[in-house]
Amino acid sequence: MKVFKPEIRSVNITRYVQPFREGGSLPGLVDADDGFSYVIKFRGAGQGKKALVAELIGGELARFMGLRMPEMVFADLDESFARMEPDEEIQDLLRFSVGQNLGVHFLSGALTFDANVDAVTELEASKIVWLDALLMNVDRTVRNTNMLVWNRDLWLIDHGAALYFHHSWDNWEEQAVKPFIQIKDHVLLKYASEVEQVHATYSPLFTAEILRNVLAIIPDEWLEEEGRDLTADEVREVYVSFLVKRLAHATIFLNQIEHERKNRI
Repeated sequence: MKVFKPEIRSVNITRYVQPFREGGSLPGLVDADDGFSYVIKFRGAGQGKKALVAELIGGELARFMGLRMPEMVFADLDESFARMEPDEEIQDLLRFSVGQNLGVHFLSGALTFDANVDAVTELEASKIVWLDALLMNVDRTVRNTNMLVWNRDLWLIDHGAALYFHHSWDNWEEQAVKPFIQIKDHVLLKYASEVEQVHATYSPLFTAEILRNVLAIIPDEWLEEEGRDLTADEVREVYVSFLVKRLAHATIFLNQIEHERKNRI
């Protein structure tokens, strides 16, 4: 199997178009100097750089599994955008986000996935549920699916709420083996009948090497934190160790998925 080594392009933001106010962190639509439009996750938003880290890890692992994820780019924001913005809330957000942010390719005309209308195969649903259980992604519910239908295909977006252990960093080993109770609210749970097969296929592929290749693309400055005595590479190893340990104890979330599916069906 070819080694998975993701690469992320860099672009410069040339125009701030509009905010998406339905998102709690005020992501924004921008144009960039490569001629494309992106939805930007700003480093200065509420969850800060940790949400960008979770987005990159979740998005690239989804891509590794063959799930559709819009291209992500590093998007540089110049300080001049804050000075030109009349809205004070957005002005503050832009001011605290000068530098490298994360952009997700804008899928123009895409519609929010609706489980009552849109089709999904049991295999695809099982892949998504398995990955979200592994990453402890709390944000794929009926109320907020974080999936889009574009050109009749299902696309995943927004993994920023995943890996929430990193908001209380010290107990990551305990978090790695905890049940993920929020899986009961997953929008695709009832369709995820092939989770055991997905686990058998992909768990051996999620090696420490693959995980390190994903973590390697994350900028050091997103991982370094004032007051925490860890280098960026040491932080990367914590993420790798967390995911390796969670995979080693996967029966916890696999049994939980099956239990909650039976309650749902």
